[in-house]
Amino acid sequence: MSTTDYIPGSCNIGTGEIRRRQLVALIGLVLSISSLITLISTNAPRGARLGIFVPLAVASIGWVQSRKKFCLAYGFMGTFNFGKLGQLSRVADSASRAADRKTALSILFQSGAYAVVATAIIYVIPF
Repeated sequence: MSTTDYIPGSCNIGTGEIRRRQLVALIGLVLSISSLITLISTNAPRGARLGIFVPLAVASIGWVQSRKKFCLAYGFMGTFNFGKLGQLSRVADSASRAADRKTALSILFQSGAYAVVATAIIYVIPF
């Protein structure tokens, strides 16, 4: 798939925006790892492990968006960007906006599922 053309429901960000999502995923991963190390080293109560959901969600949202070349926020707003960072264009027709919203919801649920599963695994493993 080319990263230079808007495709309704499939591709709404270009290379610069994809790199930004990869950075968000990396930041979320680093925060998740540091949170896990803190939980293990401080012998935190099991319930505290649920707090790792937030950095895991950040990591998974960034990762899924970068893999799909689709920004969920832009999908909900009816915009896209293949130019300079922050230089948005509006989606012209309602059918394309509906396809983008559907994809944005899919990314949100998929990312949430990844974060929930990873959080559940961290919650149940003994340490």
